[in-house]
Amino acid sequence: MSQYTIAVVVGSLRRDSLNAKLATALERLGPPGFSFNRVLIGDLPLYNQDADAQEAAPAVARFRAGIAAAQGVIFVTPEYNRSLPGALKNALDQGSRPYGKSVWAGKPAGVLGVSPGAAGTAMAQQHLRNVLVFLDMPTLAQPEVFLQAKEGLFDAEGNIGQASHGFLQGWMDRYAGLVRRCAA
Repeated sequence: MSQYTIAVVVGSLRRDSLNAKLATALERLGPPGFSFNRVLIGDLPLYNQDADAQEAAPAVARFRAGIAAAQGVIFVTPEYNRSLPGALKNALDQGSRPYGKSVWAGKPAGVLGVSPGAAGTAMAQQHLRNVLVFLDMPTLAQPEVFLQAKEGLFDAEGNIGQASHGFLQGWMDRYAGLVRRCAA
């Protein structure tokens, strides 16, 4: 059986982030042969093209290595002002540069998020998907996951609650299939 490492990038920097909690619960739904590596973005400096000519800052080098070592990437993001968080956009930029050395190209992506609002993170996900197309990341199109944070989304142990478990297990199974197809 093949082994797959999936980088997990959480767009929220908040200590008690719902999206970090969702990422942890989602990782528990992974199939055999899949492992998950949370790649942190909070310590990345703001992208500046002037830095492309220099040795990468340690945080950037660590981040790029974490993405490069993975066979796929799951993005779990909140929605800020009807778009993706600035920290996540900065991470996308850091990983895509210098030009011609993107760590994103060809890596299958999964996109989801949770929000207190009824629309979940629909706009953030759409904006993120636009960027992923440019970064040449085949992205799972269906099912889309726009979760509203409600009582029962997570159980007492932090797992996906009963009402959403089947749906999110189906999402994970479809994403794992995309990763396997891209690796073949």
